[in-house]
Amino acid sequence: MSGTLARTSADGSQDGSAEPQHGRLAWLTPVNLVIIITTLVALGLRLYYQATRPGFLMGVTEYDDGPYFGSAVRLVHGSMPYRDFVLVQPPGITLLMSPVGVLTYLTGTGWGLAIGRIVTVLAGAASVPLAGLLVRHRGVLAVLITCGVTAVYSDAVAAAHTVLVEPWLVLFCLIGAVIVFDRDRVSASTRRLVWGGVAFGFAGAVEGWAIVPVLVITALCLPHLRRAALFVAGVAAGFIIPVLPFAIAAPDQLYRSLITAQVGYRAHAGRVGVLLRLRNIIGFPDALSWSRTTVLLAVLVVLLFVLVTQVAAALVTRKPQPTLDWFATATTVLIILMFLWPPQFHYHFAAFLAPFLAMTLALPISRLVADAPASTIAPAAKRQVGWVALGLAGVVLVGLAGAQARFESRAPKVIGAIPATIERTIPPGACVLTDQVSVTLAADRFVSNVPGCPLMIDSLGTDLALSNGLKPQTGAGRVPKVAAFWNEAFSHAQYVILTSTNRRRIAWTLPLQAYLNENFVQVYRSPRKLLLYVRKGQNVH
Repeated sequence: MSGTLARTSADGSQDGSAEPQHGRLAWLTPVNLVIIITTLVALGLRLYYQATRPGFLMGVTEYDDGPYFGSAVRLVHGSMPYRDFVLVQPPGITLLMSPVGVLTYLTGTGWGLAIGRIVTVLAGAASVPLAGLLVRHRGVLAVLITCGVTAVYSDAVAAAHTVLVEPWLVLFCLIGAVIVFDRDRVSASTRRLVWGGVAFGFAGAVEGWAIVPVLVITALCLPHLRRAALFVAGVAAGFIIPVLPFAIAAPDQLYRSLITAQVGYRAHAGRVGVLLRLRNIIGFPDALSWSRTTVLLAVLVVLLFVLVTQVAAALVTRKPQPTLDWFATATTVLIILMFLWPPQFHYHFAAFLAPFLAMTLALPISRLVADAPASTIAPAAKRQVGWVALGLAGVVLVGLAGAQARFESRAPKVIGAIPATIERTIPPGACVLTDQVSVTLAADRFVSNVPGCPLMIDSLGTDLALSNGLKPQTGAGRVPKVAAFWNEAFSHAQYVILTSTNRRRIAWTLPLQAYLNENFVQVYRSPRKLLLYVRKGQNVH
């Protein structure tokens, strides 16, 4: 807990001046032990999320994982995102899931989706040791708070339960940060700047939000223009190389999918309330059930804590804030502003904030405890303060981990496991149309051998892309391209599976509804309101 401990070197010694440790457990330093324990907690919470929710691993839990994993399956079967079907995210997640997509030739898409979920759990848990590596030179306290908050942050745990982009986005951003930063400073190494930029660039190919830490690091590189240029060159390479083949194949559709459908203007878009966003951003388990007063009080406490510790660290240490601290704080602020500004917001967005908020909380505390001059606080008192801070942080994080585990044990409102009736009724290889392709993926009825079967993986994204930002509720069905798409899709389908929210995704028109009624018959309704239709004259198994 002394000042020298906060300057732990790469081998775990204090200031690198301690005698080299020998033996089999030389690597088991306090810093490494904290990283290991918090990583295991992170992994346990994310796996527990799967284990305590019936049907989560092999069933239907989300809408977004269908397009993300489905795009990889389509790619390995020879269909190109953007050219052959709409995908409203950059192709990074498609490329990451493609090895698992290849496995679906052996496992089927149901087990393939499950494997993709397990791999995403590992990616989410990997953010903890990476965050620890980024701050390990600042000592045990900084590592405990950074890794602990990253491990138990509620929406980060939830986002890792299936194939979503946020765990992968965080993973590559942290890889880039670990490479770019040399302790508290941006590295002067050409190789590290370029390769760190490449990691951030690929993060941008997963989700465009990576531009936030990229802009912050670029600004921190100034006035060293050469460093900034090397970093930006790496970012450009990391983004362009994976995206370019898709852009060449379908430049117009790539633009409509990524810009028009994803970040462009949406007519009459409903705005998610600020209070709901704040409940997710603060990262506490079960915060959605908190009252308005409790949420605002919690936000105020966190804000004051950050401001007070940063100001106190500057006054007590009499040193300017290190570059790493500026990176964490600026990135946190910009991400929060980004989350508060647009109309759209979903719970898993907040997972991107977790490691940066964790560092913003941890780094000024570590400076206060470790870097206070002897004239301000005696070494013995400093050690005592350090131990108290370490103990308090540990108790709080253990409490949060327990609260998160209790929160996860509650039954979720999801479709869950696919009913056996659907799998018995629909033969493998049939042409199945659905408003939520995670249903057909989980049922292993996603891949069709019927000529002309629609390749759609994202019904809502398709509406947005073809209508310049309209949803079914805001008039997408009146756009000729959208109406033609759905008419063509239903005309080729042998089976149709509709969820209870299908009217949010399918641009129903009177002729389309009439076509369904005239050509299909409903043969099954599941307890979770999945509706199965079979084309009239089609043999039912």
